[in-house]
Amino acid sequence: MVSDPVIQLKNICKIYRMGDAEVRAADGIDLTICENEMVAIIGQSGSGKSTCMNIIGCLDVPTSGTYYLKGQDVSCMSDDQQAEIRNRTLGFIFQQYNLIPKLSVLENVELPLIYKGIGERERRRRAEAALEKVGILSRKNNMPSQLSGGQQQRVSIARALAGDPSIILADEPTGALDSRTSAEVLQFLQQLNREGNTVVLITHDMEVAKQAKRIIRIADGKIIEDYPAEGGNRP
Repeated sequence: MVSDPVIQLKNICKIYRMGDAEVRAADGIDLTICENEMVAIIGQSGSGKSTCMNIIGCLDVPTSGTYYLKGQDVSCMSDDQQAEIRNRTLGFIFQQYNLIPKLSVLENVELPLIYKGIGERERRRRAEAALEKVGILSRKNNMPSQLSGGQQQRVSIARALAGDPSIILADEPTGALDSRTSAEVLQFLQQLNREGNTVVLITHDMEVAKQAKRIIRIADGKIIEDYPAEGGNRP
């Protein structure tokens, strides 16, 4: 059964001007990601993969081209409209965790729910459920500095899950972790995918990319390869 497209980039270009020079960070990208896929976008520093992620995550807008997120054209939306669809649809996991040091684990997970206007009791219920899902509910009253790197990344994942997003964007989620903890985080992302989440993994590491179902390689702002990660052959 063919799943519905949830992410569609059509001839996406992103051009930055640096003095007289023109940098094409994305150069005519066409990409479709369907519901419940787990896709790795791989490329070296400066390849354009972060630009691609920022556009997919409604954190940036393309210079030209069209972006459909769950069937809605978001490429020409206002900042407020993009923020609304981003909060409703997307969950973000970052390499550096982006936890607020002065807030407890529970408060960090609740924070995006405050921005959504969700009441205190429901916020706490959702945050505790997300922390339980990643196996760290017992540390809910700890501060981030009291946790290991792997535990902090689990809190970051719980924060992403608390908003009940259908799409998870994970930007180098294992970049600051040792190999054992990296494997645990990747296994958890695979589990989320099995449970129905669409997962887009941004990485420079082929061993990480191989944990996805599909690998998209970007270089010089262009997609140069797109093939199944398991049992598939490169085109």
